[in-house]
Amino acid sequence: MSHDNPFTSKDHEDEHPFNEPWQAHAFAIVVKLHEQEMFTWNEWAETLGKFIADAGPDDTADNYYHHWMAALEAIVYAKNITRAGELMQRRDQWDRAARATPHGQPITLEADPLSQ
Repeated sequence: MSHDNPFTSKDHEDEHPFNEPWQAHAFAIVVKLHEQEMFTWNEWAETLGKFIADAGPDDTADNYYHHWMAALEAIVYAKNITRAGELMQRRDQWDRAARATPHGQPITLEADPLSQ
């Protein structure tokens, strides 16, 4: 195993880069879109950096993946990867599914009461 990767290094084996599963999913979506050449890594870094900078000096690290999500939404709009209406519709579906899912259970779109 290479120890150049901070996620596999023995020095970091007790650390977890994600506090919640949705954070890992958001990270994976950005990586996948980048791999599909939807945007460059520099474009992504600039977009994310703007959201972090706009949050101001009193912002906390707890908000990092919220900025990540806001930047993801912004870049998919800007690059015409999806339309705003489609993204809002999907966000509403996930919100309804989350509200309908019992605590501690995995959230799936099938739980959206309007999808049945």
